[in-house]
Amino acid sequence: MRVLITGANGQLGLALQHVLAQHDAIIDTVDLPELDISSHESVTAWFGAHDAYDVVFNCAAFTNVDGCETNFAAAFAANALGPMNLARACAATGATLVHVSTDYVFAGNEPGARVEDDVPAPISAYGRSKLAGEGLALAANPRTHVVRTAWLYGEGRNFVRTMLSLADRFDEVTVVDDQVGNPTFAGDLARELVRIAHTEHFGVWHCTNEGTCSWADLAEEAYRLAGVATKVRRCTSAEWKAMHPESADRPAFSSLQNARLEATIGNGMRPWKEALAEYLAVAPARGGVA
Repeated sequence: MRVLITGANGQLGLALQHVLAQHDAIIDTVDLPELDISSHESVTAWFGAHDAYDVVFNCAAFTNVDGCETNFAAAFAANALGPMNLARACAATGATLVHVSTDYVFAGNEPGARVEDDVPAPISAYGRSKLAGEGLALAANPRTHVVRTAWLYGEGRNFVRTMLSLADRFDEVTVVDDQVGNPTFAGDLARELVRIAHTEHFGVWHCTNEGTCSWADLAEEAYRLAGVATKVRRCTSAEWKAMHPESADRPAFSSLQNARLEATIGNGMRPWKEALAEYLAVAPARGGVA
């Protein structure tokens, strides 16, 4: 199997490299500035210079949620035009595209985990750009898997590492407690993406670790597992917005249900607390890749 990973230096890209190294695969990895997926010319040139791929995993994205509000053109280019360009190149060469999307395509204004057939209604520029990317990729290549995930952490900068870094400097940190979702370990997601890539069930998937919590719950569990004494002061989204008026709106309830996994190849995603414990156990030695 010939594989391309875009956004290869990010958390998920690195995790995919580790997982695919255990398979019989020839892996090409690429990231900015070598390949700009938002450029049709750049994507066309890349595919023209390499042997045809069987699977392309698109992990490249503009993920700065607040930054998307002030630079929507760049967000749309990376998160919408980029997947479209890759999907077109995949369609022209017969490749399968596995495109990673987000829980932020949902409004999060009602309780209950969202399933793949629920109607998206993003409330942020980031969510709107990612939803556009889903539609453009699916329209451009019938062999496309769109996989929505949430609250990702792995090797590199992420919420869990930020919380542990803050614990080195402060006795107390303030964390929002009225936004809930599914913390997801990049290593677990990468394994499921490879399983999904081998199926013919093209379309939209949800893939997160099991269970729902708030950002404050996640911070407290990370501190408990790491054995640090820092306290979490819980606040509301409104209180956070008052302190950080430049921040983008986030869904209040963006939990996802892995319904399609359950109905097809089986849901291999474990509970989020179990995954977090493993991540914190291996992070110092291996950057959270397991």
